[in-house]
Amino acid sequence: MLSTNLGRLRVLGVLEGISWILLLFVGMPLKYSMDMPMPNKVIGMVHGILFILYVLFVYITSQETNWKGKTSAWLYIAAFFPFGTFIADAKILKRIK
Repeated sequence: MLSTNLGRLRVLGVLEGISWILLLFVGMPLKYSMDMPMPNKVIGMVHGILFILYVLFVYITSQETNWKGKTSAWLYIAAFFPFGTFIADAKILKRIK
């Protein structure tokens, strides 16, 4: 799976989605209910790095495979929503071979 850019993009999408969920359901409650901002900073930094890598690999893979702009646009948009990258993987990336 990691031998192609499409495979790397799918893995990054899953990791980015997991970091989104951790930030939302672990980091935020710790920050606001227990006054512990440090986990939020760490998870936020990891999420930011994974987000940048995901966007970069969407671009690289779209250039490599000559996707239409609509496919790339949906993949970019998916990164902005919790569970978006999971949905994009299931609906778009799994179907591309």
